[in-house]
Amino acid sequence: MSRLYSATAAVTAVAFLHLSFAVSPAASLASTDTITWGGENSRAGYQTTHNMDPAIVASDQFARIFQTKLPGNYGNQLEQVYAQPLVYTPLGGIQYVYVSTTQNNVYKLNAKTGAIVASRNLHIPFLQKDLDNCYDVSPHIGIISTGVIDPTTDTLYLTAKTYENQTIINIPQGRPDGRWYIHALDVNTLEEKPGFPLNLEGIVARNSDVRTFNGGIQHQRPALLQVGEYIYIGFGSHCVQYEYTGWVIGFHRTTGKIVERFATEGQGVNNSTRGASLWMSGGGIASDGKSIFYATGNGFAAQLADTPVPGRNPPTSLEEAAVHMTINEDGSLNLVDFFMPYEKRDLDNADKDLGTSPLVLLPSQFSCGSVSRVGVVTGKSGKTYWLNLDDMGGYKNGPGGLDNVLQVYKNENVVYAGVGVYPLEGGYIYVNVIGYPTHVFKFTCTDGVPSWVKVADAPDKNTNALGVGHGTVTTLNDQPGTGLLWTSDTQGQTLKVYNAVPQNGTLKMIKSFSIQGVTKFTRPVFGDGIVYQGTRFGYFYGFGAPTKSPLNCSAPSYSFGTGEVGQAMPVQAISCKALAEVTISTISVDDSSSFSIANTPNLPVVVKSGQTVSFNATFRPSKVGALFANVIVQTNNITSYASKSAIRLTGAGQSSSAMLAIMPGNIDFGTVAVGSNGSKQSAILSNDGNANLTITSIRCSLGSSASPFVAANEVAPFTISGIPMSITARSQVAVDITFRPTAVGSYSLYIIMESSAGQQTLLVSASAGPAPIAKLEFQTTDGAGWLPYDPAVGYSFGDVLQGRTLNLKFRVTNIAPAGAVPLELTVSKPPLAVDGNILGAANLVDLAEGTLLAAGESATANMYCSPPKRSWNTDSYSRSVVWTMNTNGLNFGKHFIQFQCNAVAEQAPPLLSSGQGAYRYAGCHKEYNPGRQLDKSLYSGTLNTAASCLARCAAAGYKYCGMQYRLECWGGKTKPALQVDEANCNYVCSGDADQSCGGNGAVTKAVERTSSWNATSTIMPETFTSTPGPTTNPGTLGYDSIGCYSEANTGRALPNLVTTKEKTVASCIEACYGLYRFAGLEYYGNECWCGNSLTAAGVGLLDSSRCNRVCIDNAYEFCGGSLALNVYNASASVSLPVVPQLPQSVGSWELQGCYTDLPTARGLTGKVLMADTMTLELCASTCSKFAYFGTEYGRECYCGNSVASTSAKLLDPSECNMSCKGNKAQSCGSGRRLQVYKNPVVAGL
Repeated sequence: MSRLYSATAAVTAVAFLHLSFAVSPAASLASTDTITWGGENSRAGYQTTHNMDPAIVASDQFARIFQTKLPGNYGNQLEQVYAQPLVYTPLGGIQYVYVSTTQNNVYKLNAKTGAIVASRNLHIPFLQKDLDNCYDVSPHIGIISTGVIDPTTDTLYLTAKTYENQTIINIPQGRPDGRWYIHALDVNTLEEKPGFPLNLEGIVARNSDVRTFNGGIQHQRPALLQVGEYIYIGFGSHCVQYEYTGWVIGFHRTTGKIVERFATEGQGVNNSTRGASLWMSGGGIASDGKSIFYATGNGFAAQLADTPVPGRNPPTSLEEAAVHMTINEDGSLNLVDFFMPYEKRDLDNADKDLGTSPLVLLPSQFSCGSVSRVGVVTGKSGKTYWLNLDDMGGYKNGPGGLDNVLQVYKNENVVYAGVGVYPLEGGYIYVNVIGYPTHVFKFTCTDGVPSWVKVADAPDKNTNALGVGHGTVTTLNDQPGTGLLWTSDTQGQTLKVYNAVPQNGTLKMIKSFSIQGVTKFTRPVFGDGIVYQGTRFGYFYGFGAPTKSPLNCSAPSYSFGTGEVGQAMPVQAISCKALAEVTISTISVDDSSSFSIANTPNLPVVVKSGQTVSFNATFRPSKVGALFANVIVQTNNITSYASKSAIRLTGAGQSSSAMLAIMPGNIDFGTVAVGSNGSKQSAILSNDGNANLTITSIRCSLGSSASPFVAANEVAPFTISGIPMSITARSQVAVDITFRPTAVGSYSLYIIMESSAGQQTLLVSASAGPAPIAKLEFQTTDGAGWLPYDPAVGYSFGDVLQGRTLNLKFRVTNIAPAGAVPLELTVSKPPLAVDGNILGAANLVDLAEGTLLAAGESATANMYCSPPKRSWNTDSYSRSVVWTMNTNGLNFGKHFIQFQCNAVAEQAPPLLSSGQGAYRYAGCHKEYNPGRQLDKSLYSGTLNTAASCLARCAAAGYKYCGMQYRLECWGGKTKPALQVDEANCNYVCSGDADQSCGGNGAVTKAVERTSSWNATSTIMPETFTSTPGPTTNPGTLGYDSIGCYSEANTGRALPNLVTTKEKTVASCIEACYGLYRFAGLEYYGNECWCGNSLTAAGVGLLDSSRCNRVCIDNAYEFCGGSLALNVYNASASVSLPVVPQLPQSVGSWELQGCYTDLPTARGLTGKVLMADTMTLELCASTCSKFAYFGTEYGRECYCGNSVASTSAKLLDPSECNMSCKGNKAQSCGSGRRLQVYKNPVVAGL
């Protein structure tokens, strides 16, 4: 592990977070810090202390204030930020942002400027290439989850995925070598705390001794949770692959002792059963301080069938579950309650995770009757569940074997984001649906029963792809009327801000930004008046505005108290003193429905520093409830001051009489299928007055407002239920409207509610159409037609030649008549490619879940069969994959659509009656173990192919045949004894570049004649040489023969002698591969030499006859001669290390040599610079006023006017051989080696 940092020591300051589910309080903590995911442990994300004033956020001043480039470039790839950054203010008062990346880099940034003040790399990252076809996070998997900061110890806790071996750079090492580490970093220096990091490999689950933690296959997506002395971490899987059982691991924050190791597939579940991952789209495990709560994904233990199971008797397999565990004093956990959807098995089969979103704990404002604590979770099925956290519901305990929960709402599409929460002004919940507008639900409490009614939508749709993030709400110091909903997305306007309270059924967007490369499932993070956003493209952003007003008003806000609707309240005088000379151009009110201003000065007006400006504000309530407005004072731009100042006006309206209101005023069901179970929506009837209200009648009209109205609560196809007889003062009731059509058509229902407080009208619109009908088709193999789906047969690509690719389309059409309900793909799981991309869907986007097709509309997805090239005369084989699909069609049901592909190989005569070759491929073998088994040379020629060799072998009557070294064909009675990896038989045939004919002269591609063959005819090649002899190997592994070279007059032509496994050309090249440009052999291959140049005196090209010694381990190729080398040169395809050069001068600076250097006694003591952009030119510029500069460790620069006597000059300057961080072609010293340059001009002065 390497360490890069520059920071000052600091001590911790801590603070109490105000919510009931907050992090445990400590001594002090800046109120604008964010030290855990969502700001607090409930994960509701309601944040009140970050100085987010709606008037300022909505203004032009609120804009990007910095864009920081993160310098990591592992594998020449940009850094990606999946983990939520954390904001913290250590002792000293400077706030910092801590950013972690997929390349396992940690950065400490100045929270105001975005400047990087410290950084550290923890490990090399794990590579996606080791995860087959799982591209959820690519190309690196490092720090993925959000960490947590413990303010009592100034410790940042993180998890990082890497490999056990840290010396193999940017090369996949395999899943068995993958590791997860827990880190504890000092927030001031980024140094590791004692006892850390913790390696989790091999941990055995305490509730299942057959479950062992394997870092290579586990994924750590959920944010870390700290509860007092303990920290908890959730683990899941990479896609739905490998052993994807979930884990909860807990440890002590200072000692690192593991206190919990809980597997979500527990006792009694076979270790081959997988499931119940924790990932929650990066959301955190939640806590109320005494318990933890989380949600899990699908699995296949299938412990529960149709018998209801109480929540207090949870199963040991926690698949598709919302889970409640209590925390013991020693940090261990007790499983006490659960909820599992009644359709759990269907969700499993369709990969419909419940736990795509975190289980969010709502604030106490959402309690109602006996329900004091509520949690909300939404999954891939699109259903949002409201749960009683004290009685979560178990499995199938509701009426008719359904769910025993507070409420369920079916959204139109998949949801991955945790809900946004606003507890003020009646309480609102926000659900971000993929491909649809964000939905707004208002809280009601009727007769002790809580409910949430959908009352509004965002004006725009979320992106129709994975990525819309978790909702977050801010207020200005918890004041009603200041709520802002913040959402992120991956396309279009990627950061959006809305007023939290909708108006007329719609959220109002007040600000948006388009940021390139926003990471999926992110959550905006807040500091002091700044919101932060990471990306996948190597940049980190901060958005904000100056928050200091140039006017000091007599109060930041003015309250008029409570007044009767329509009656004016006493005037309030507002006086503002200028802190600097300003010009006021306008004074206005942003909401004039209840507030106004008067007696303003003539504008524009110049107000000198210390002078005051005064005016009056008035309040006449226009409606019942809390009312708000801002007086906006526009001033000229002054450095360090805001150009808009907001003065807050508040008041409340009341009515001594009852007041009836309906929310929303319009309900639209869209199109519902005839013959379906219909659709239900709700409206809220509220009495906003101080007197009780009586409902006197309900009248309905079907068709138009001019149609006759009838007194009824059912007008087919509509039914109204839950209408109260009365509504008490300042309360509300939810009313349900059900639309169940029996005929096609458009419908409008006008509902007039008459009461003792007047009447209100609700307009309901809906349409009914035929049910959608899905038709599935697959292209014919010639691409000219389409085949209908037959479940008994499936779809087939037919025979596809190995080494070829066949692309065909899979099509879904809604064949219902015009006006039908759109066809929705409610479940669509494209098949992952099998066996190295042989067969699968071209992407996971086409025909994705949520796809909508109007009547007559089609959509297609590309499928491919691409069997890899294998040898001739191998057996054909078949592969199949399944596409799981369901729709909203009434009789469609879940389909498991099979696609099959037959991979066939070319067959060389002689052939059997089946069409298969009589000779069957037997693998790649190595000769000389000892001696040759295929001992008869049949020919060596330029037209060698599999067909020609087999024909000659058959004519000669040999049972075994082999091809090697491109040219040669061999026969024999015995197969070579040693079979080796197929990669060794990689030489193309001399007669067909599309075939392979063995490898290096000792490696043979062998075939075996079947016992059922009788020779009747043979095919002879056109030309052959009589017998093979030793030749010059043309090269392998990207190294090409460049001839026979003489040795040097003194020393060696190539200076590095290496040991090889065998005395062959291939072994020598393998030993030099990737490290040196040249490889050379002499003396029968006894000597293998490597180097980067052939410039030594006396080295030159010789006649090829001088290299006439055959290799000891391969008598069919030459391995140099006496003082002569067969030399091979690396081609451009070989990646070679950059060899740093030691420049003799840098501008006017002259090299003095390579010196020793001690940390306790530096050679140059004038000035120091440490940077990952270090070059010799940068150091020279830094030391321009000094006589000497020196570089060390590739990134350190030292200046001075003399070299201290404690540093000694080395005879060999090549000891300064470490590449400069900013220029790999230059050397910048080495470990404790100082590369010194002198400026003669400055030295002379």
